[in-house]
Amino acid sequence: MITRPSLRKSFILITLAVLTYLLSFFPHLVKKYYSLGIYPYISSALRFVSAFFPFALGDIVYMALIGYVLYKIVRFYLNRKTLGIKHRIIVPLQVLNFSLILYILFKLSWGLNYSRPSVSEELGIGNEKYSLKELVLLGDYFVSKTNMLKLKQNKNMVYTVKDLENNSASAYNLMEHKNPLFKYPYPCLKAVSSAWLTSKAGIEGYYAPLTGEANMNMALPDFVKPYVSCHEISHQLGIAYEDEANLLGYLTANNSPDVNYQYSANYEMLRYILFEIRMKSPDDYKILHDKLSADILADFKTEKEFWRKYNGQMFGYMDKAFDSFLKMNNQPKGTDSYQDIVIWLWNLHKSEITKPKNLESTIHVSLLSSRSSE
Repeated sequence: MITRPSLRKSFILITLAVLTYLLSFFPHLVKKYYSLGIYPYISSALRFVSAFFPFALGDIVYMALIGYVLYKIVRFYLNRKTLGIKHRIIVPLQVLNFSLILYILFKLSWGLNYSRPSVSEELGIGNEKYSLKELVLLGDYFVSKTNMLKLKQNKNMVYTVKDLENNSASAYNLMEHKNPLFKYPYPCLKAVSSAWLTSKAGIEGYYAPLTGEANMNMALPDFVKPYVSCHEISHQLGIAYEDEANLLGYLTANNSPDVNYQYSANYEMLRYILFEIRMKSPDDYKILHDKLSADILADFKTEKEFWRKYNGQMFGYMDKAFDSFLKMNNQPKGTDSYQDIVIWLWNLHKSEITKPKNLESTIHVSLLSSRSSE
């Protein structure tokens, strides 16, 4: 028979899981009491502890969890003939309890941040949609800016993970003077345990919620590393959605005094914008693409060759799995939501772009339509 303690444990875990789930329906309460309340202390404590380990502690924790699950499965299979009728209830209950514990730990250590209101509201960035004409103007603005930054960039810069941790933490500290959302105590940026596997899966970096670590794929080309590090650090600050992490990564790296950080941020945003233009107006895309400097085109080629080197069919499988994960976490558009960053970039820069001098400099750009983006 099932013992009272077992039933009591299951009841408590189910109750906590349900309460945690229900809390996600109240975004402003999540923000006030979790994201801006207890989460910063949880995150800081995790980073403080994880920083003592020179390797990616989260990778070890997840490998241990996977090993434990596999051990339990093998043990159950080997002992299946000796299990009695009571185990038909006990074993599923143990599986349920283990799953509930992982769910609650994930939600309390980081996952509730999925339910906070959009940080674009907190930063005062509008969500006004752009027309195709405005999108092309935005693309022209970023092409010109990125071309200029490429000329100033230190092309011989080679980053270690410690360099990125220090430089990115400094960039966040500068942004903290503008908004407390960027406050980043106890920096903790780690290199992934296996850059080969991470690259094979098409991943630039990832956040480990149970240990509070931001993990970098150090095999990436150096010119993308500054932005990626700022993106991953934003997850440590409680920014769960990828499009919002893109926003904080861009704002932080772009406002850094380090030109390499500025270039990395604008290069990445340019890619998102050009992708959007290519989907909506191939002719305008070609015109803007032809305006890119030879050095930026070389960076595009370097990055493309990097991913081609590692990615085969595995990338497609991982992309589909990640898309499903995003949809399960209240991000119904899946990876398409990454393009929300283009809307925010337009709202951030439209006052600069629509100045007469900028309009004159982009008058030669083909504007095939002025319909609003969908």
